[in-house]
Amino acid sequence: MRFVDEAKIWVQSGDGGRGCVSFRREKFVPRGGPDGGNGGKGGDVILVASNKHPTLLDLALQQHYRAKRGQHGKGKLQHGKHGENREIFVPLGTVVRDSQTNNILIDLVSEGERFIVARGGRGGRGNASFKSSTNQAPRRAQEGQKGESAWLKLELKLLADVGIIGLPNAGKSTLISKISSAHPKIADYPFTTLTPNLGVVQSENFENFVAADIPGLIKGAHQGSGLGLKFLKHIERTGLLVFLLDVSYLDEGNPGRDYNIILTEIENYNPILLKKPRIIALNKLDLLYPPVLPDNIKSFYKKLPFPFVSFSALTGEGIKKLLTLINDMLKQKP
Repeated sequence: MRFVDEAKIWVQSGDGGRGCVSFRREKFVPRGGPDGGNGGKGGDVILVASNKHPTLLDLALQQHYRAKRGQHGKGKLQHGKHGENREIFVPLGTVVRDSQTNNILIDLVSEGERFIVARGGRGGRGNASFKSSTNQAPRRAQEGQKGESAWLKLELKLLADVGIIGLPNAGKSTLISKISSAHPKIADYPFTTLTPNLGVVQSENFENFVAADIPGLIKGAHQGSGLGLKFLKHIERTGLLVFLLDVSYLDEGNPGRDYNIILTEIENYNPILLKKPRIIALNKLDLLYPPVLPDNIKSFYKKLPFPFVSFSALTGEGIKKLLTLINDMLKQKP
């Protein structure tokens, strides 16, 4: 299934049914009173959060959604049926905005959470509703109220405990394939991962958590270069960031180069994200000979106020240590 995290849709709720003007006409009742029923309420358009819908693909393909109108009232005090609601299922983590103002209307994050985006119009009152002591035979009824319509922008932000971020080819997909049941595309060239991957990490030694492999950043990602701007939003909900670096590619004369590129892109996109707890994970130890960190690289990352760990996603060496560190930090997160 193609991953789509943005969509624009038009919604229209149902109009209310018209009230009825009617009078009782029965044998031996020559002057029966008013008996016009009320019109039915128009159907609502309702967004429903569901984990069975992992992407906004369906909504990107079908943009227009209408609810049914209410039926008109009838004589003999028969009220019109309410219009059928239109439910639209969206993934957990969908942010709903008014397309004109860009204001956030709702952030749907819980399974089964519902939000009415367009309310159906009220049904009009039949003439029986207007009967009073001074007006025994009213000859008026109301038209039904018009339904609401709006253009909405839907934006999906993944819900994950851990966001794995790094430059292209740092080994993010390999790592998530090793620690979870996810099976992302893996190859030895940049931008293999074109969509975020979610994996549930399960272990007997600690609680399960969800990790998201975010497509690789490059310099200028916050301005739209590469895939960065499109996917940086997916780390906004994560509780913990893992900065994944290719240790075999680090410049011994400038060991913080790749780390600082990631730092700069996140800061320029949304500096609040840098307040999240983070782990620095140095991958591809298997490409070093011997497979140990050079002293200057180790010294640089020891000075930072964040824990770091070196490992090999390919061979599995050090992965257990990384998972233990992630688990410990998730427990500390409020």
